[in-house]
Amino acid sequence: MSKLLSYRPLGARLAPSRRAALAWLAAGLLGLTACGDAASSADRATLETARQALETDSAVVIDIREPAEHATGVAAGARLLPMRQLASRIAEIPLDPGKPVLLICNTQNRSRATLKALRERGYGHVRYVDGGMSEWARRGWPLVAPR
Repeated sequence: MSKLLSYRPLGARLAPSRRAALAWLAAGLLGLTACGDAASSADRATLETARQALETDSAVVIDIREPAEHATGVAAGARLLPMRQLASRIAEIPLDPGKPVLLICNTQNRSRATLKALRERGYGHVRYVDGGMSEWARRGWPLVAPR
């Protein structure tokens, strides 16, 4: 059985900053030059949708936070694929449009930018989780230690 964790925000210990992380993603991670406009409502999934997807295995939920963030706790069943490793591990993102993919980060900023980059690479079945793991934890939903 998985050990439940309490959530502790990493705050200033996170590096690079969210802005730098988004710029880094746009500049080189997937070979794109800009993240562009805000995502549409069709690009979003609610936290409730993500939780239900994990409980019913109806979608793949990918936590793109970095390992230091994973250490604070993850949603049971989520795949851990840090954003910095995405380029080298992109084959781990399912291509089957019949199996939706939900990206989750801490607040949705990185997952929204990653979604846009993946869409430009043909991943039309990917959405980001609105609210992210910070809202998941704020609601008191279960967190487990990463594997």
